[in-house]
Amino acid sequence: MPLTSIPELIAAARPGGLGAFNVITLEHAEAIVAAAESANRPVVMQLSENTAIYHRGIAPLALACLRIAADSDAAVAVHLDHATSAELIYKAVDLGIQSVMYDGSALHYADNLAGTAAITAWCHERGVHIEAELGEVGGKDGAHAPGARTDPDEAVEFVRVTGVDALAVAVGSSHAMHTRTAELDNDLIAHLAAKVAVPLVLHGSSGVSDQGLRAAVEHGMTKINIATRLNIRMTAAIRACLSYDSHLSDPRKYLIPARVAIQSEVEHFLHLLT
Repeated sequence: MPLTSIPELIAAARPGGLGAFNVITLEHAEAIVAAAESANRPVVMQLSENTAIYHRGIAPLALACLRIAADSDAAVAVHLDHATSAELIYKAVDLGIQSVMYDGSALHYADNLAGTAAITAWCHERGVHIEAELGEVGGKDGAHAPGARTDPDEAVEFVRVTGVDALAVAVGSSHAMHTRTAELDNDLIAHLAAKVAVPLVLHGSSGVSDQGLRAAVEHGMTKINIATRLNIRMTAAIRACLSYDSHLSDPRKYLIPARVAIQSEVEHFLHLLT
């Protein structure tokens, strides 16, 4: 079906949360959409700036994701995640991506505010949904403080001035965690949800327990971003295949189980967030 907008996906996911999963390989994209079809839940496929760098450009994987989404019966959006480069945002939109995240969180507040406002205006002129980040989320290449928390009043002002459509907030999660031990500040989530006029986004969700993610949604978190958990499951499946057969050389023989493992993990989270 045609791509679905993020606001439509949020509405379709309610009263649960909207699962958003990062794509690094074609297997990720195929598995994420297959899981959405199986679970009958809306889903977001996300491509990060780091993934665009890995693939030496965003176009090949982005176009593949857009086509996979268009060919699916599920309600799917394709989103650019953690873009620090305006040029990358322009390229993504030109390719047909209709939702982006501009990440100015490493900048001073005034520079983040001005940069986000300018990119938001550009996106809105083209009907593009935009997410931004205020209050650094921990664990992102050392650029963010793990104990950072978003100030609710500052968040209200940031959204008012920039006009963004969604806001990623710091409430205790941290990127790239391999253990699910992050403790979220649910009182802060509820306070932010009550004051901020746009949907809240949780980054670093892989480090949060199932119970913690359910509580986050119940307290007002809307979009739940997950990446590392998929990579852990994918890598474990590949390791198991190669350990079982040391002579295995056909990538399809280990990437099929890897794709199945990713799909299973996405299905778990989609059901969890219902």
